[in-house]
Amino acid sequence: MGKIIELLIASGLVTKEQIADLLRSKKEKKITLKALIDHKIVQPNQAYRLIADEVRKGNLTLEMLEQEGSAINIDMVLKHLAELMKMEYVNLDEVDIDLRLISKLPMQKLEKIGALPIKESDLNVIVVFKDPFDFSAQETIQRVFPKKPVVAAIARPSQIDYHLNRLEMSESIKGLINEIREEISESASATEASESSAILKLIEVILKSAIIARASDIHIEPTENSCIVRSRIDGMLTESFRFDKDIYPPLSSRLKLLSNLDIAERRKPQDGRFSATIMSREFDFRVSTLPIMNGESIVMRILDKSKVMIRLEDAGMSSHNFNIFNDALKVPYGIVLVTGPTGSGKTTTLYGALNNLKSVDKKLITVEDPVEYQMNLVQQVQVNAKVGLTFASALRSILRQDPDIIMIGEIRDQETLRIAVQAALTGHLVLSTLHTNDAISAITRMADMGIEPYLISGSLIAIEAQRLVRKICPYCKKAVEIPDHIINELHEYIPETYQFYKGTGCKECQGTGYRGREMISEVLRVNETLTSMIAREASKAELTQEAFKQGFVTMIQDGVNKAIEGKTTIEEVLRVARLS
Repeated sequence: MGKIIELLIASGLVTKEQIADLLRSKKEKKITLKALIDHKIVQPNQAYRLIADEVRKGNLTLEMLEQEGSAINIDMVLKHLAELMKMEYVNLDEVDIDLRLISKLPMQKLEKIGALPIKESDLNVIVVFKDPFDFSAQETIQRVFPKKPVVAAIARPSQIDYHLNRLEMSESIKGLINEIREEISESASATEASESSAILKLIEVILKSAIIARASDIHIEPTENSCIVRSRIDGMLTESFRFDKDIYPPLSSRLKLLSNLDIAERRKPQDGRFSATIMSREFDFRVSTLPIMNGESIVMRILDKSKVMIRLEDAGMSSHNFNIFNDALKVPYGIVLVTGPTGSGKTTTLYGALNNLKSVDKKLITVEDPVEYQMNLVQQVQVNAKVGLTFASALRSILRQDPDIIMIGEIRDQETLRIAVQAALTGHLVLSTLHTNDAISAITRMADMGIEPYLISGSLIAIEAQRLVRKICPYCKKAVEIPDHIINELHEYIPETYQFYKGTGCKECQGTGYRGREMISEVLRVNETLTSMIAREASKAELTQEAFKQGFVTMIQDGVNKAIEGKTTIEEVLRVARLS
């Protein structure tokens, strides 16, 4: 960022004295444009307009600015540049790209000139260029659309690269798409036999690419102009494929048939599942459909049967938290709660706990909605509201089955919670999940749901709260300096000597800098002191104070520890866990 700072000084927007004063104040270790804006030394609009003008003059490049990461707001630069050049600024993540335009040019040509046609109207064709000053590239595109003027637009170069890469992947299965189109054009009687080939091959490609990319979910979404396939990798959605919209109807119909859903029903949400062997491994796919404006959104949760065998000690808990949680599971009766938002890995933790507990001499029964993984030595009940089999009604029947350990997939209402508490008080070990932000909040949540404090205190053994953070890619990990404002914010959690890390991005992590996910957690063991405090309705602040006396480690502290160990980044910790 030296060049940018020199530019600001030369233009008179900032003085060397102001920079020296900021360094002396020790509020910032390194002077960046973001730091100058944060400390109100520079007006953002003036600074970004100046940088945009330098890009227009050819003294700076957009690629160079993008390499600076969060130190500079590239979108602000692009908006000012578009204004100076009287061009349109386009955020490609918010645009429905018309694939018919792209099919008119070879992908290699588009990649070479750094161009991406996105929209055609009655008057013109809008094309974004990596280099908006490359007039020969604009002439090349204009020759492809001789009847309409090409309007050059500005977008982030990295976004253009990303979408071109995705489209190239879609291009690689063009032969399959053409095969599907041929089958669609055939008569219904002839198609029935052949339909099971091309569409099933396409589905296999989608499933296989998602599994190779370590995705947890696949999203198939129809838009006005196309059909987009996205995968959730390490908690983040990324586009995998983009097809023409005519591919969506046969694709959705075949997926519905596989999942035993009604293909004629497009007005109501449906749920189903199917199994498939991909790369010699067994997978279950839980399918959900939802009617939307352009058709139905289809989401498939990927359930890897091998993951059910995960050991609790491999789930990612710190040794401190694992020891507390594991000791709680050895108590013969009571409630152990796992808390956190949707997608925080609660079910995986519960299955890990069941794996540790299951044995021939114990009867384990679960009630789940839905049953995600099937386990040996465990009796699993699937909730079915249509026939009146709710969590509460299933629990009442389970208690007559003489169980030792009961796992409830989720406590959603007072009735289920009350039965769970009664089961815990009558000699059963109950494991379940609850949606709360932290471990101690689960106590107040139980009280808010109408359970008397003396029952809560008598039944609770331990509460574990967790989140999932993305792990730093080991192939491109490097030590980094963290901005001073984050250090100041986290000063009470950071030791005197520390080092943080991040991934720079490589082919192994698809340029994200992250590969896989890791748990951060906190475990509250309810001891005798806390039991008596809960019974006399002590406040959350009092319970927290007592917990710290017992050696309680908060989730944010656990996250910071893992960031210092080089397992994740501090940004990831702050993304998923909030400071108390």
